[in-house]
Amino acid sequence: MRIVAISDTHGRHDVLNLPPGDVLVHAGDFTGRGTPWEIIEFARWLHARPFAHRVVVAGNHDRLFESDPGLAQSLLREHCPGVVYLQDDGAVVGGLTFWGSPWQPRFMDWAFNLERGPELARVWARVPDGVDVLVTHGPPQGVLDRTRHGLNVGCEELAAALVRIAPKVHIFGHIHEGSGEQKQAGVHFVNACILDALYQPTNPPRVIEL
Repeated sequence: MRIVAISDTHGRHDVLNLPPGDVLVHAGDFTGRGTPWEIIEFARWLHARPFAHRVVVAGNHDRLFESDPGLAQSLLREHCPGVVYLQDDGAVVGGLTFWGSPWQPRFMDWAFNLERGPELARVWARVPDGVDVLVTHGPPQGVLDRTRHGLNVGCEELAAALVRIAPKVHIFGHIHEGSGEQKQAGVHFVNACILDALYQPTNPPRVIEL
């Protein structure tokens, strides 16, 4: 199974040259402000990509998925039939188990904010053990989460939960400066941000073989 992972395209997805694969994963922030038209435009683009499967998680910029989830999800599915949208739930895709969640530690006044501590711990407690691919918008603490100011801003509660969840792959974005990959404790971590800290599409799509 060949997964192509992207995140944080913020409406710039049309400039991407995607490598071939079986599953295209977008880990959130596919819009700039989360407007209905942005969702429609992204969904049409997504539907036209030549992948057997498409898995999407919302991000903090994708506001409509929090403020009016019924409308947002209906627009996504209407214009990209067959898309797998995950919001604190899972699915089997191409024989692999996926779980997706959009939440991150509070960041200004954007969408899907929760306070560090028990609120986020409850979100990650819902993730079952042993999923093959975990897709979250934000990173865990200490993994590809360092900002240009030198701060590690990932979620401590997510990092703690990963010991139990033990996914094969963890795909995320949110921290543009952290784009990259690393492996530790048996997990392949992928920060799939396409836009860099200056919001330029300089980072490549990430390819994961499972």
